[in-house]
Amino acid sequence: MKHIAILGSTGSIGTQALEVIEGNAELFKAHVLTAQNNAALLIQQCLKFRPTYAVICNTDKYTEVKEALAGTGTEVLAGHQAVKDIVTDSKIDVVLTAMVGFSGLEPTINAIKAGKDIALANKETLVVAGELITSLAKEHNVKLLPVDSEHSAIFQCLAGEENNPIEKIIITASGGPFRGKTAQYLTEVTRNEALKHPNWVMGAKITIDSASLMNKGLEVIEAKWLFDLALDQIEVVVHPQSIIHSMVQFQDGSIKAQMGLPDMKLPIQYALAYPNRITNNFKRFDFTAYPTLTFEQPDTKTFRNLDLAYQALAKGGNAPCIINAANEIAVAGFLNNEVGFLAMSNVIETCMDQITFMADPVLDDYLNTDKETRILAQQLVQQMPDALTI
Repeated sequence: MKHIAILGSTGSIGTQALEVIEGNAELFKAHVLTAQNNAALLIQQCLKFRPTYAVICNTDKYTEVKEALAGTGTEVLAGHQAVKDIVTDSKIDVVLTAMVGFSGLEPTINAIKAGKDIALANKETLVVAGELITSLAKEHNVKLLPVDSEHSAIFQCLAGEENNPIEKIIITASGGPFRGKTAQYLTEVTRNEALKHPNWVMGAKITIDSASLMNKGLEVIEAKWLFDLALDQIEVVVHPQSIIHSMVQFQDGSIKAQMGLPDMKLPIQYALAYPNRITNNFKRFDFTAYPTLTFEQPDTKTFRNLDLAYQALAKGGNAPCIINAANEIAVAGFLNNEVGFLAMSNVIETCMDQITFMADPVLDDYLNTDKETRILAQQLVQQMPDALTI
């Protein structure tokens, strides 16, 4: 029995992880559930799964959750500090980090220092502080088990290939809802249009990141740290069907691909059960239903975020931290109809140019960079959208 802490249990990844746990109750126990604001769903989850601890980050909702769970045996805590503290609980075997954005960094660090294996769905943790996180994981002999479908695919392709050097990895991208559209078209797109992903059901922030190709840029940075790769070993290819989740090319030219229907429950299950594969009743892939699989180059001139991510990775230091913070603010601004779709890239690029670069940051530097970037990005978002739109 593995005791699981799910950081972000009310989000897309968290709710699907609970489905995996429910289907394998003899293998997994939900020991800790946390949520930022969704008290109603957190209460519902706790009544069903009876975790030992529940944490609501929004302290204004503490009383609501505590009263609803009185007498259930679940201890209710509140605040972000409580999340950072609870991940060290002695019974936890695996911490599934499914919090959105930068907020996942410090809880992940504390969990690693406590010797907990990390099922990593919060890609921003490695984007912001990849060198720090991977060094800590080695120091504390902790596994970083990728949950993103692309990184899980690479991880699976590398099983049994430990002694065979990688020539490159190929990360696939669906292209999002605006694949093939021009910059002129994108100046007019709305929030609702951007939230209609063709293949995946995800939270709002990651869905917008997918539409802008920033999600793929963040995945490139994450892959560098997860698999110890150089910049020129990471390629992105648009694959609209989302059946091949990613590929690895070895030094002899052979390519291994991991394939399957676009369903996040499979990589979640693989991470939680690792190193074992366990049975499930998920829908199976039928080759005859997909007679054609296509591939194309990403349009980085129109969708500049992917190129900005490559630039940040090449620069190193706190540059990826800057683009992550700027992007979080830009996406929030777009979701609030405060800034145009293409203008998000302008916000990010301006922050990259103006925030002080640090070649060898430590944790406090990352925290300060994140804070300073958010302030600048918010100021840019508050300008007239027309002034930021290409």
